[in-house]
Amino acid sequence: MLAAGDALYRRILRPLLFRLDAERAHRVTLAMLAMLPLRAAAQPDPPELAVAPWGVSFSNPIGLAAGMDKDARAVGAWQALGFGFAELGTITPRPQPGNPRPRIWRLPEHRALINRLGFPSAGMDAAARRLGRVRRKGPRIRLGLNFGPNKDTPPERVAADYAALVGRLGALADFIVVNVSSPNTPGLRDWQSPERLSPLLRPILEAAARFEPRRPVLVKLAPDLESSVLAAICEATAALDVSGIVACNTTLAREAVGVRSELAGGLSGAPLCGRSRAVIAEIYRRTGGAMPIVGVGGIAGAEDAWGHIRAGATLVELYTGLVYEGPGLVERIKAGLLGLLRREGMRSIAEAVGSGASTVPRRG
Repeated sequence: MLAAGDALYRRILRPLLFRLDAERAHRVTLAMLAMLPLRAAAQPDPPELAVAPWGVSFSNPIGLAAGMDKDARAVGAWQALGFGFAELGTITPRPQPGNPRPRIWRLPEHRALINRLGFPSAGMDAAARRLGRVRRKGPRIRLGLNFGPNKDTPPERVAADYAALVGRLGALADFIVVNVSSPNTPGLRDWQSPERLSPLLRPILEAAARFEPRRPVLVKLAPDLESSVLAAICEATAALDVSGIVACNTTLAREAVGVRSELAGGLSGAPLCGRSRAVIAEIYRRTGGAMPIVGVGGIAGAEDAWGHIRAGATLVELYTGLVYEGPGLVERIKAGLLGLLRREGMRSIAEAVGSGASTVPRRG
């Protein structure tokens, strides 16, 4: 059945969707998925795939990356497709349209996307209404909420934007992601320095601590940081008791991953896999494995997910892989991970986390 669904997507649905421009195809797909109700999975995930960072149980480590469902419209679909969690957003305090179109492009020869969306968002109040309805239905899937400031928020008010988001939506999240790494909001990546990041995070962490239980707060970083900056950020986040790091966002260093394009925006997809894995391993080594990592970038199969996990990721996320591989990808990855665990003589995903970090090549 799974193979038949994959074949249907690749032979019929994907060619039809690829006739549309990338953003229209995204909207059509999301509208269809949003019609799926929130229902229990047909069968539970194998216990070997379960992980529990921060004491929060995940039935499997495969998640939807932020950007696919910015306004929490299709939670039922992500649960039905077999994800262990979904990172929804980026959500901004007030509604905003994002950057002018066109703003998403496919690079089929690289199995990649370039986007310069710029946080289009219906705003935190709209997200709160949708998430409130979802929570009342008792979803099995875990929900991470990815937050960002409005484009017109002055630098001195950015921390207040994040704190407002946590205050409004924190109770509806299983974990919170502070996005300071999108390349498409002017000035946002400038917060990725210890001197600026620490004072930004303090009010966010204080707001998250008001919930019972305290909501884990993670920071999403770019893959383009110099090693010295990444090391300083690891030290600063550990000192602040940040719960984890999401590695990584899209890259602007395209030639470093073998892609040349004049299109503006961040690159995601297969070319990012090796670079993302190197950053994951670098964070794992620098933190001694003490800080859970969500690994993102280039996952299009079980071996990709396994490589990120062995590099140090407790959880992994995908988005561009769905565009090229179709909705059966999640179940194929889970089946593949079970096979890889058995091949390596491991009893759980937790045993695999970081087991290959020392062998991952460092970034050039």
